[in-house]
Amino acid sequence: MEGFAERLRSLIGVGSISAFARKVGLSEALIRKYLKGAEPGLGKANQIAMGANCSLEWLATGCGYLYRQAEVVDREALAAAGTLLQELQPEQSLPDERQLVILLAYYQFLRSHKRADGFLDLALAREFGKHLNEA
Repeated sequence: MEGFAERLRSLIGVGSISAFARKVGLSEALIRKYLKGAEPGLGKANQIAMGANCSLEWLATGCGYLYRQAEVVDREALAAAGTLLQELQPEQSLPDERQLVILLAYYQFLRSHKRADGFLDLALAREFGKHLNEA
């Protein structure tokens, strides 16, 4: 199983260490220390996970999912939200549930799978979209 340094290196990807350090709000020297094998405490690990938009469980242990699993749509909550919206705007028609689920899935996927440079990864989202009918 990979160690913390390897998982951190994969989060940094092809970007620079200094850019990643700025992104997660830590010093470049501290990130380099972790890349050489030092392991952060829970607070620093969580700061890295939040800044890199990855799962703390994966970052700390290598288990679980790399990214937060935000792309799962709670259909009961979606239906309730639609009902509440209709109460506020009864004259407006809503898109059908399938369209809303796809829109939310894309939105949540894009939020949780940003590129290392912080920009949206539309190509990866298009690949994700090819599998939406399987869900």
